[in-house]
Amino acid sequence: MSSISLSNVTKAFGDTNIIKGVNLSIEDGELVVFVGPSGCGKSTLLRLISGLEEISGGQIHLGEKRVDQVSASNRDIAMVFQSYALYPHMTVAENIGFPLKMAGKSKVDIAAKTREIGTTLQLLDLFDRTPKQLSGGQRQRVAIGRALARDPQIILLDEPLSNLDAALRVDMRMELARLHRELKATMIYVTHDQVEAMTMADRIVVLRDGAVEQIGSPLELYLKPVNQFVAGFIGSPRMNFWSAKTDDNGRLALPSGMALSLPCPLGAQQAVTLGVRPEHLVLAPDDGAAALTGTVLSVEHLGSDTFVQLHCGFATRVQTEINVRLAGIVPVRIGDNLSLAVATMDNWHVFDEEGLRVKTEK
Repeated sequence: MSSISLSNVTKAFGDTNIIKGVNLSIEDGELVVFVGPSGCGKSTLLRLISGLEEISGGQIHLGEKRVDQVSASNRDIAMVFQSYALYPHMTVAENIGFPLKMAGKSKVDIAAKTREIGTTLQLLDLFDRTPKQLSGGQRQRVAIGRALARDPQIILLDEPLSNLDAALRVDMRMELARLHRELKATMIYVTHDQVEAMTMADRIVVLRDGAVEQIGSPLELYLKPVNQFVAGFIGSPRMNFWSAKTDDNGRLALPSGMALSLPCPLGAQQAVTLGVRPEHLVLAPDDGAAALTGTVLSVEHLGSDTFVQLHCGFATRVQTEINVRLAGIVPVRIGDNLSLAVATMDNWHVFDEEGLRVKTEK
């Protein structure tokens, strides 16, 4: 079995706690993505699982076996790094086959396995080239091929696409997702790019300051973020936030004065933060149906979408401009006044003063 279990895992460097009691279970064959801002501990957590760093406390199990006291070379884990880490003097075939050579495999077995991997990764035509003769995407495929050579139980990928250009990143995301489906391997993928996390993961682990904020499927995190941090991190463009409060009847009131027909359990005159995603704002049929109005500050016409930044004219302690993502080509210009509504009441997100999600009654 190639499941992974972390029980209250901690890591400290001196007096600085980097990983703060992480509990996590990853099922056999899952592709789990660690995501979070720079410095949140996602790469450190990956290194603890691989054995490249020692844990300060807790336990790590691979299947039924406890491995936190086992050396990295004996954990049957392969790792793919951001820097590729290919041997410059070796050909593609030699790079892929090197782990097998170090394991004492016969030349026949090495050649057969290397060819199998080369076929899967579409590298056969490049077998005689050295890394300097390859593009960034080709080098990354070679690095992945070398990781696959020993048929590891688990594959760890530490920001493997961050050195690639935007178009190639999209291609490689699709390639890695295809490999995961074909190999049925357990994979952990580290990235700071939430788009990569949303498009690739079976489940996402959102980290902040060495602690887990939320674990769930991409849609769970998108639709029901547990707090304001997750809500703002997941989704592109990021969720809009603004200050609001409940009225005397405990219903939510927008800074514009408009009341929402959305009962809130916090009671009367309570400060909250309202959130709504840019794609859930639509042009209002009339001013009476508008949740907010404002002046257009900038417009980006992308064909499939029109991105608009709107100044709404009310003060907020959270956000001064509102981002809007309108479907298709919308004839909007800088300086226009827009009236916007929220697509459905389900699209509102409410957070209390601590930033925790409030369950509203609809």
